[in-house]
Amino acid sequence: MSILVTRPSPFSDELVTALRHQGRVAWAFPLIEFTSGTQLHILPRRLHTLESEDLVFILSQNVIHYSKMIFARINMSWPTKLHYYAIGRSTALAFENTSGRAALWPKEKETSEVLIRLLPLQAIEGKHALILRGNGGRSLLEDTLLRYGAKVEIIECYQRCQKHYHGDKEGLRWRTEGIHTLVVTSGEMLKQLYLLFSVTDREEWLLKCRLVVVSERLNMLALDLGWTKIHIASGADNKALLDAILIDT
Repeated sequence: MSILVTRPSPFSDELVTALRHQGRVAWAFPLIEFTSGTQLHILPRRLHTLESEDLVFILSQNVIHYSKMIFARINMSWPTKLHYYAIGRSTALAFENTSGRAALWPKEKETSEVLIRLLPLQAIEGKHALILRGNGGRSLLEDTLLRYGAKVEIIECYQRCQKHYHGDKEGLRWRTEGIHTLVVTSGEMLKQLYLLFSVTDREEWLLKCRLVVVSERLNMLALDLGWTKIHIASGADNKALLDAILIDT
């Protein structure tokens, strides 16, 4: 019995390597890939216009990866006068390693809901907030900041692009490999995975797999799509996913 990791490279490759070191049979099957965002070039200018104690939200390690490249070209660093927030532990550590700055991050779950609980919502009226993320995504954080009087701008620092596969071919491949556990870390990828395969592959194999997800929101979406064996990991980083996978495999 095997495990299929659908998160993007290089994170999928790292998790597969860790699983194989544990004696598990695992495969990487990234459903999306990343490129530079259409608004990345305006990030340095926007950061320089922020005032002391304004807010910056970093919603992915990809933000740090792509911003590092543009900052290096202009010899710029992250301003010290701002309050930084990261979506999770891995993003916060990557930001600190790159910038030397600390970012607050939600310890309980790597979700916008928990991140919002860290904010001094009653004290953000009139402050500027930059949300640094990829294309698309949820509006919960933006809506909450606006409701409490912050001036919000979203900057697309990277883009998520679907990888295209032949569903019938991949269905045969993964059924032959005996895949019984699927690892999915976003609603976008969960829907993509569901739609990739034929109705027969879904009913006979896909929906019978154990599914490891990273939030209650994804759990509810998976239930709606037809999965019944679902485990919610404690976080979206590879360590949390590894712990969740190893519970029953």
